[in-house]
Amino acid sequence: MKTTRLIKLFILLFAISCQPEKDNRPNIVFIMADDHANRAISAYGSGLNHTPNIDRIADEGAIFLNSYCGNSICGPSRASILTGKHSHMHGVVGNASRWNGGQTLFPRLLKESGYQTVLFGKWHLNSNPGDEFDYWKILLGAGRQGFYYNPFFVSSDKGDEDMEGYSTDIITDEAIDWLEQKRDPGKPFMLFVQYKSPHVPRMPPLRLLNKYIDDTIPEPETFYDDFATRSHYATDVNFHIRRYRPMPKYGAPGPKKDIHLYLDRMTEEELKAYHGVVDPQNEEYREMINNGLLEGDNMKRYAYQRFIKDYLRCIDAVDENVGRLLTWFDGHKQLSDNTVIVYCGDQGYFTGEHGYAEKRLMYEEALNMPFLIRWPGVLKAGTKVDAMIQNIDYGPTFLDIAGIMIPESMQGKSVKPILEGNLPDDWRTSIYYHYYDHGGHKVGRHDGVRNHQYKLINFYTDDTWELYDLMNDPIEINNIYVNPEYKLIGEKMKKELFRLREVYEIPDETFKPPYISSRDYEVKN
Repeated sequence: MKTTRLIKLFILLFAISCQPEKDNRPNIVFIMADDHANRAISAYGSGLNHTPNIDRIADEGAIFLNSYCGNSICGPSRASILTGKHSHMHGVVGNASRWNGGQTLFPRLLKESGYQTVLFGKWHLNSNPGDEFDYWKILLGAGRQGFYYNPFFVSSDKGDEDMEGYSTDIITDEAIDWLEQKRDPGKPFMLFVQYKSPHVPRMPPLRLLNKYIDDTIPEPETFYDDFATRSHYATDVNFHIRRYRPMPKYGAPGPKKDIHLYLDRMTEEELKAYHGVVDPQNEEYREMINNGLLEGDNMKRYAYQRFIKDYLRCIDAVDENVGRLLTWFDGHKQLSDNTVIVYCGDQGYFTGEHGYAEKRLMYEEALNMPFLIRWPGVLKAGTKVDAMIQNIDYGPTFLDIAGIMIPESMQGKSVKPILEGNLPDDWRTSIYYHYYDHGGHKVGRHDGVRNHQYKLINFYTDDTWELYDLMNDPIEINNIYVNPEYKLIGEKMKKELFRLREVYEIPDETFKPPYISSRDYEVKN
């Protein structure tokens, strides 16, 4: 009897010893919204709105105060995050650019090292994800932007699929379902949760349509900017907030484009509820027009209120869903304690500053990217980081966290030492920016450099320059490029710009006519 028990015990111990050792590397959750401005996250201190769940990531981890994109537009920024490279190197310089998913991508390196890599939500690159993910499910339709209501998805296993509900909620549902039902508990994972919101056309969920309806949202300090010292490039753009365009009344016919493309996704019940809130506001708007109450700046003020309220309602839906994810991890403490959670936008956004509603330009509101991160046991709660980072740093950072060698082809740097409290002596003191999509939204092609005090912008197709002293002029209304007192500063910043062009290997022909089309950049590894 004793012998039998000993044999069984031996077999059990042998079986345990043969079990593969669990991979305890940190899990990573990467949450990204589209067009989320820093000032629309209350942790950044603007007082514009309240985002308690997103703030919680900063409160329990760190908030980066100097986080920047390299090209403020959706596709190029997402490609830079995946590759760790600037636009001219990965080939996506504009939203129309081809996407080569065969180049070195950090999710593929994670997967090859044993991580589960999974993506849900907005992709917005011009071919579907590939073998860099174990599983993916992305929004399609509306130019690969996706719909807000009852969105259309394509996935790596089911193909095309219409889904009922609100896109921000559905994406979170899918992420939580994967965590609960499909995740291999023996492997670390990197989970991408990528929301369309608050991208145009901003359509909040029904539950939030009435929020802010009786409020007056303060206008930004530069809302009435007269651009007196700026070049024509600042006024040429077509995203000035000038006029409100109401949607048609409930039941009104319309072309299968623009807002109707999105309204056609809604059920009859949803349409009635949506128009039940929006139509009375639009009727009041028409009466104000007829009574001459929306002339000049009054129209601009009105348009801003309608824009910013829908923008904030969409963000409130994102914040609610970030809260759902954090609550799920609260209920799985052991997993949560070994999970890095990041929240960011795919670039910044003008929310009325300079009278704009868009991105693309190198001014602060579009250049800044929110970046908040929680890493239990490593990051001290409530940390504020001043070091300058860019979206090209995200991939190298995630690889470093996972203990994977960073490829030499990646131009970004790992932020992991900073997260651990050790700022490298050679950390960058300036960042490079380059917008290529000339003419898109009437924005001129330009590059530039920013350090902790100054910013130099070069609209190089006609050699136009702008220089800003961000310490004395943080809202960028005083272009001092021609000010003789700043001549030496301008020359110094030019040298730094030319140096960064060399560091990042920007081709000389980029700055010479005929300029390379945004569709014709090649991938460079």
